[in-house]
Amino acid sequence: MLFGVPAIVSTIFFIINITLTFTIIFLERKNPQSTYAWLLFLWIIPVLGFLFYLFFSQNLTKQKIYRYNTPEMIRYHEVLKKQRRSILKMPIIDPDSPVERYRETIQFHLNVSEALYTKNNSVDIFIDGHEKFDALFHAMESAKEHIHVEYYIIKNDSLALRMMDILTRKAMEGVEVRLLFDAMGGRYLSRQVLNRFISAGGKVGEFFPSRFRLLNFRVNYRNHRKIVVIDGSIGFVGGFNVGTEYLGENKNMGYWRDTHLKITGSATHELQLRFLMDWRASSNEELLIDDANLTQYLPAIAPKNGCGIQIVSSGPDKINQQIKQGFVRLITNAQSYVLIQTPYFVPDESIMEALRIALLSNIDVRIMIPNKPDHIFIYWATLAYVGELIEYGAKIYIYDKGFLHAKTIVVDDSVSSVGSCNFDVRSFGLNFETNAFVYDRGVATKLKKHFVDDLKYCTHYDRDKYNHRGKLIKIKESISRLFSPLL
Repeated sequence: MLFGVPAIVSTIFFIINITLTFTIIFLERKNPQSTYAWLLFLWIIPVLGFLFYLFFSQNLTKQKIYRYNTPEMIRYHEVLKKQRRSILKMPIIDPDSPVERYRETIQFHLNVSEALYTKNNSVDIFIDGHEKFDALFHAMESAKEHIHVEYYIIKNDSLALRMMDILTRKAMEGVEVRLLFDAMGGRYLSRQVLNRFISAGGKVGEFFPSRFRLLNFRVNYRNHRKIVVIDGSIGFVGGFNVGTEYLGENKNMGYWRDTHLKITGSATHELQLRFLMDWRASSNEELLIDDANLTQYLPAIAPKNGCGIQIVSSGPDKINQQIKQGFVRLITNAQSYVLIQTPYFVPDESIMEALRIALLSNIDVRIMIPNKPDHIFIYWATLAYVGELIEYGAKIYIYDKGFLHAKTIVVDDSVSSVGSCNFDVRSFGLNFETNAFVYDRGVATKLKKHFVDDLKYCTHYDRDKYNHRGKLIKIKESISRLFSPLL
């Protein structure tokens, strides 16, 4: 009888694995890379693999997480339809202008991402946390109507408390203040501080909360966006979260190198609409933008010649991976160079193929990654992927000054993208992300200069260094790359 119990248990787990395998292959319709990785994980570690699948793998593509109400949808789709026609009919004035060169990319984001193109924007670039938060807090202090704040991570430290003090004070002054954070990334934020903020009139939303405050099993499908909109005319988007480590005060990580944009102009309306939908999905308030408050949340902004921008968002609730597909279009349209900065480089095959084709077409591809990993398996997978591109001629640089957290791509002195999206499968398909695609030579040139300046603090990870890495590193790379679709 005792001999039969293990056999029965093994049979039960075998049946569960067979059933789960059938579900993955025939019902969930995941991409092949993810499917193969899950199947391998399930059969190598049957029990643990099953539990991991329950916690980490869900399909959100059929869920209506975000929505416009009917009047908003009608109004917005009328504007989209009009702009789609105007982009197609736009006369060619300067064939070498970023707008003309990337007209099809603009059209793509209009069609797939419903991302309006605006050209009356000015952009400030921040690569240092002190400068970014000084500018952010100054803008918050100047707010007259409303402050909308959305971050993936808000720590419970002096920087976060400084921000909460400003928001609480502005709420007491009568400014509408809404604070939205991811339930996992903001789980340590003091409830006492939040209650004081709410008592002052502030409003709080949590994205995908758990029943257990400090324990959230939903590791995937996090809101990774970093958006702030002030009075509907000033917007911030980029890679910085809120915490003193983003000021370089974490001894283990050292100096924090990131990229964030301050946008003034009509592109802030797109950030506002993104916040609106995230807020509805995360709070009990049905915040509406109608004729009564249209000028408050989407104030008129004078037309002028400035930076062309599209705000593009993506997430697992969509079939298309809009930001990643936008990256593919930028890479495939490159004529001279592609510069990428990212803390994690774990791309899918479409990105790898685009980069390989660019390299084989003599495009100068340079990728900068950090030397200090904050996720060790992702770090080993990153080395495996950049190692392959080295063989095609890519120039890889490892940033040694501290931790590189910037998520940027710059192409040909003409177009760039900055936001929350890393170059990895998690950002492409599992997290909710927002990036600004900027069609402007001035912004692209400044970002290129920052990249070149960062090279002073980098080690060139060339073919010789890669080929002489140790056997243990090769094993770690191989295993991490094998499971990279799950990272």
